[in-house]
Amino acid sequence: MLVIGVTGGIGSGKSAVTDAFEALGITVVDADLAARVIMEPGREALEKVAEHFGREVILPDGQLDRAELRRRVFADPEQRRWLEALTHPLIGEEIKAQLSASTSTYTILSSPLLLETSQAQRAHKVLVIDVPESVQLERTMQRDANDEAQVRRIMAAQMPREQRLEKADYVLDNSGSLADIPEKVANLHREFTALANQRER
Repeated sequence: MLVIGVTGGIGSGKSAVTDAFEALGITVVDADLAARVIMEPGREALEKVAEHFGREVILPDGQLDRAELRRRVFADPEQRRWLEALTHPLIGEEIKAQLSASTSTYTILSSPLLLETSQAQRAHKVLVIDVPESVQLERTMQRDANDEAQVRRIMAAQMPREQRLEKADYVLDNSGSLADIPEKVANLHREFTALANQRER
């Protein structure tokens, strides 16, 4: 099974791009969704997070308060490392299970930390969704109602843009409008389908 890793900095528009691949019948395995699955109420990871950070990171309905946890871990690199050591192996297992279950021509593995983690080993090719940093900042502040300092901390924790582009097999410039995405994705879809067919011969 051909796996295309899709990544990009925060605010680059990965979801809009992967939605377009899904509309073409391609399975998308999303590392962010895998991260949510492992933190569902009743899961061991959520209990460990509550023990470590205190009950303030748990909402009244028992769900994880993601905004509060994000605030804490991006303010303290040591806390972020603790959280990553707990969650990355569990996310990896969830991703592996979802990739194995895919039946589409090829599969997209979408992950903001694809290139920073061992998740990259699961991808045969890497597609980077690229926008200028000013666009990342503007979009993320609008979307998440985070202040500029918080968004800059998140951006600083991710791989620098130049480094990400160096590791890309394909680049999709997403600094334009949402209306541009379907055509760009359709072109990539043709290329990936041909690549998947070659691998099967």
